[in-house]
Amino acid sequence: MRHTVVALSFLLFVLAPALGSAAYLWGRAADQFVSRLGFTVQREEAGPTVDLLGGLSSLSGSSSSDTDILYAFIQSPTLVAELDAALDLRAIWSRTRGDYVFGLAPDAALEDLAAYWGRMVRVSHGAGAGLLDIEVRAFDPTDAQRISQALLARSSDMINQLSAIAREDAIAHARGELERAEARLSAARMKLTGFRNTHQLISPEMDLQSQAGVLGTLEEQQAQVMIDIDLLRDTVRNVSDPRLKHAERRLAVIEERIRAEREKLGIGQGDQGDQAYADIVGEFERLMAERDFAERAYAATLANYDAAAAEARRKSRYLAAYMEPTLAESAEHPRRVVLFVMVAGTLFLLWAIGTLAGYSVRDRR
Repeated sequence: MRHTVVALSFLLFVLAPALGSAAYLWGRAADQFVSRLGFTVQREEAGPTVDLLGGLSSLSGSSSSDTDILYAFIQSPTLVAELDAALDLRAIWSRTRGDYVFGLAPDAALEDLAAYWGRMVRVSHGAGAGLLDIEVRAFDPTDAQRISQALLARSSDMINQLSAIAREDAIAHARGELERAEARLSAARMKLTGFRNTHQLISPEMDLQSQAGVLGTLEEQQAQVMIDIDLLRDTVRNVSDPRLKHAERRLAVIEERIRAEREKLGIGQGDQGDQAYADIVGEFERLMAERDFAERAYAATLANYDAAAAEARRKSRYLAAYMEPTLAESAEHPRRVVLFVMVAGTLFLLWAIGTLAGYSVRDRR
């Protein structure tokens, strides 16, 4: 009886499940085709110096950080949702011929689809640094290749976005400095224009030179008339002499003209007017210096911006596929023999352990 029970348990718990799994694997499990692709992210920088052959030297290397970003992106639910919207992954991976073990439910939620993506899309790092190897499985070789091509295209778009962000970050600071320099230059020019409109002058130095020439001429004439008056007073005895009266009137007219010219310049009698005109000249010179400094700062900032933009354009990253998506000719999965051996071996081990445990309990009793 004991041997009969052991034999029946072997048939029930080992042989029957193993035969059932074999029937399912070879009878209902759908063939899975694999499309492989491999790529890496390259950064290319043109050297600033000319080499001995007359060409520009260049450095090209892979970026492990970008590869790590792609590694996480390929396994993200975001990519799964995008490719499902573009290719209808649920229809591609739906259960065919009643394959409920390896197939996907047609109404699977996004979380279930993302988990199933992890089973059907395998991402691994290649032999070299920064290399990614990808295997995409599907029940049709064309579908597997379509998914691989879409994945490659979306990964390339992701790298292009990273490049655009990096380029924008590289020149954002220079652009901000340029905008501040433009605003500063515009404000300096507006202040200078407002000062000129307020005081109705182009350049105080030019007006000073012109008015100084007029005042100098009038003062020379004033001095000459005063000498003539002194000579007349020494030679004539009558203070009402017409020549003396004429000279005095001439002197009065010249002095009035000198006073009028001084008023045009804003120069009063004494130090207060002189100081006011000096303040005007000083303010004008300050505004001119501020404008000149703003122009030089703007020119330097513009040169820095152009250099930053050129440097950002000179550095680029791109996706280089060293293995294009392949089209499978034969199914590689499921590996029926391997799976059958694993199932049968596991069942046998569990049955053997249970049997030994049963014998041990019986012997103790």
